[in-house]
Amino acid sequence: MINEFEFLTTREKIVLLLKYSQEPLTAKQIMKILGIKKEKEVYENLYHIAKSLKRKNVKLFVYLPKCNNCGYVFNIEKPRKPSKCPECKSENIEPPKFTIKWLK
Repeated sequence: MINEFEFLTTREKIVLLLKYSQEPLTAKQIMKILGIKKEKEVYENLYHIAKSLKRKNVKLFVYLPKCNNCGYVFNIEKPRKPSKCPECKSENIEPPKFTIKWLK
């Protein structure tokens, strides 16, 4: 039996995963679920997904990364996980989480 899911592109798989997930997912979670080898590839795909969804009635929502040490919230333009907090220099950073929602 043929699985239709295997014919989708990586971006299409990420969109479907985020659209139907019960909770926002991190890049590492997306990577594990879809069998993607590099976290950087997930972030690159999320960037392009966000750009392409702007034309549709759908939006990629980003829960911003936060320092677990001092609570600093990062304002990121492109999807990525910061490596170090600019306030306290901690590397204990909660990664960004992503979900896709329909706009009304």
